Order: sequence, then C-alpha cells, then structure tokens
Amino acid sequence: MQPSLEKIHRVVIVGGGFGGLYAAKSLARAPVTLTVIDRRNFHLFQPLLYQVATGALSPGEIASPLRVVLQGNRNTEVLLGEVMDLDVAGRRVILRDGEARYDDLVIATGATHHYFGNDQWAALAPGLKTVEDATEIRSRILVAFERAEREHDPVERRAWLNFVIVGGGPTGVELAGALGEIANDTLRHDFRHIDPRESHIVLVEGEPRVLPSFPPDLSAKAENQLIQLGVLTRTAARVTAIDAGGVTVKTGEKEERIETHTVLWAAGVRASRLGKVLAERAGAQLDRAGRVIVEPDLSVPGHPEIFVIGDLASYTPDGGKPLPGVAPVAMQEGRYVARLIRARVSGGAKPGPFHYFNKGNLATVGRNKAVAEFGKLHIAGFLAWFTWVFVHLMYLVEFENRVLVLMEWVHNYITRNRGARLITGGKP
Repeated sequence: MQPSLEKIHRVVIVGGGFGGLYAAKSLARAPVTLTVIDRRNFHLFQPLLYQVATGALSPGEIASPLRVVLQGNRNTEVLLGEVMDLDVAGRRVILRDGEARYDDLVIATGATHHYFGNDQWAALAPGLKTVEDATEIRSRILVAFERAEREHDPVERRAWLNFVIVGGGPTGVELAGALGEIANDTLRHDFRHIDPRESHIVLVEGEPRVLPSFPPDLSAKAENQLIQLGVLTRTAARVTAIDAGGVTVKTGEKEERIETHTVLWAAGVRASRLGKVLAERAGAQLDRAGRVIVEPDLSVPGHPEIFVIGDLASYTPDGGKPLPGVAPVAMQEGRYVARLIRARVSGGAKPGPFHYFNKGNLATVGRNKAVAEFGKLHIAGFLAWFTWVFVHLMYLVEFENRVLVLMEWVHNYITRNRGARLITGGKP
C-alpha cells in the first residue's frame, strides 16, 4: 500500500549549484519527496565561467536546465523561486511568493563577491559569479579595444589598453592568462589603428605569490607562464582605490597609479545572505566571511535537520585547515548529506563525520599552460593543461555540453580564435 504524502519524509534543497545538485542526484531513489529551489532555472558550471567572460564559450555551453538534469528523479520537483526567510520552529522555507515545508533542509546557496568594505567598487570592477557577470566582463574587454581603436589621444588610448585584474587566485590567473591570449593571438589582426599586443595586463595579488593556495613551486611556474603571455604581476600588493579613470596599487610603502578603464575583480568572496538568516533564526555562528560554522556532519549546531554545504559552509576538520570553497568540496558534501538523510529515513547507521578526499588541485593559465598538484606530484605545462581539459569536460553535467565544449576547444586550439566575441548589454 502506498504511504500517504503526509508520511513521506520531505527534503528541501535550496540552491542548484554543485552541492545542491549532487545532493539531489544522490537522493534520486531515496524514499523521500524532494524539492529543489533556485532563483535560476539552470545549473551553472562556474569553473568555466571565465571562458564565457573571455569569449571562448557561450553561456548555454556551460549551463544546464535543472529540470532537464533532474528529470530522472521521480521523487523530485524543481521550483523557480527566491528564499526570503526561514521558519525554523515550523520547518518552513519562506519564498517571495509562497513556502515549502521540510523535514530535512539542505542549504547550498554559495557565495558572492566581497570588496572588503568598498562596495562602491562593484560598479567599476565587476566580479565573476553569474552569467550576467561573465557577459558584462566580456563586453567591457571587447569595448576597451574598440574604444582604443577610435581614440586619438595617446594617453587615453593607453588607458583603454591597460587591464587590471585584482586577485591572483585561480580565477584571477585564468582571466589574466586568457586576456594575454586575446591580446597576443585572437585580436592581433582585427584592428587597423592599434596593436592589441601592446596591451598591458596587470595581475594584483595581496599575498607574496600568485595562486597562494598552491605549493610555492607551482606558483612560480604559473607566474612564469603568465609572464610568457605578457602579464605583469604585482604580488604582496593591495588595491587602495578604484575610480573611473584607474586603480591605485600599494606595494609596501610605494603607491602606483595605473590609468585604466577596465578593472576585473577576483579578490574575494562572501557568503550568501542566507548565512545571516540562519544566524538570526537558528542561532548559527558565522565566520569572518559570513559562512555558517557547521558540525562534523555538516548540520547547524542544535538543528540536526538543517544542513549547510558548499561555499556557505565553514567546516574545519580536526587538526586541519578550513575546507576551501571549491566545486569538489561541494560535490562531496552534497553526496555525504544525501547519504546521511537516506540513513536517517531508513533507520540505518549514521555515517561518520564528513571527510573530504582531496583529489588534487588544477589551475589553467592558457593554451598548453597550467599547473597541477596531486599530493606530492606537481606538474606544469602541457600535461597539466591536458589533465585540466579532461577533468573539466568530465565534470560538465550533460553529455551534450561536453560535446559542444570539446568542439569549441578543438576549434579554438587549431585556429586560436574565440567565436563568442560578442558585445552585449547595451551601447558601447
């Protein structure tokens, strides 16, 4: 006899990123009713978002509709909606236009840009988290070359050909390397009055080296690869001012003014606003970045029915360091929470504390240029780049996306062309 809907365990997942999606897919055959809520109707493969921002890929090639991805989940419904609040006592998720009730709640709403108290910089230095961010950055990059082509004043033309990327982590390094390829290869024959190869691309990083989360030897190799692409690095430096005409960078006691109209932000992230909601409604503790400090089973202290995963979660294993906000962590957390919920519903043994298995770290700089860390094995160059290509293809959610991206990459590799060089979003 089929149990009534009231007796079926209700699970709500907020967020369709890596953590939420992998939790949902892992609950496909569980005896639960599952509701996935997201403000967008698609899952975005953020590790390749920088390729949309630099014209190598189109948004549709790295995004998949959530309803398509989860259509095989017979126990799942997908809701397009925005979570405004939580009723923890009543176990309700409050939407802008409705509500969803739960027995277990998984929150995986990620993070957004962090300007370290200088939110006024957001309009001048866009970050890279959404499709809109990527197309905005793409337009700004291409418009800069178009404006330089028409500019007669050499000082102003120089400013249009100066590009500053703030933040030397993987995203900043990938953006800087791609910009170097655009200037030196993709656009070098496209203009009549400027030589794009004369562009100055400056990467600013507050730590003493780029890719500070990687081993020092790989950071050095990545920096050398950037230099080969014409990128200038400013390490142990911080941005003190950004305005419409340029950036001020301070290194030690020395300040440098860089005249530019194109600044890209990759320097930091902060947790989504649902972290504050959990602090107010469930008494959750937050770290300095606004992330929710969770128990070893990824639940909110005092609320075993609420789980926080992905970039919104702050989890430090015993004797270890806080887990990084990267896709592999979110994927494994999503699978773990799903396993715990299945055990809870079936009455089975509860899994032990969450343990992250680090399969390695990869960062690409450009064509045939990348670095990779697999435990004690450190590689750089073509082999690291090829590994990066293979891994990212395999992690794309849909087979169709894998085929499309592979075709684009093969075409780009042979022709050195970037077919998605479109200026969108209004007047240049």
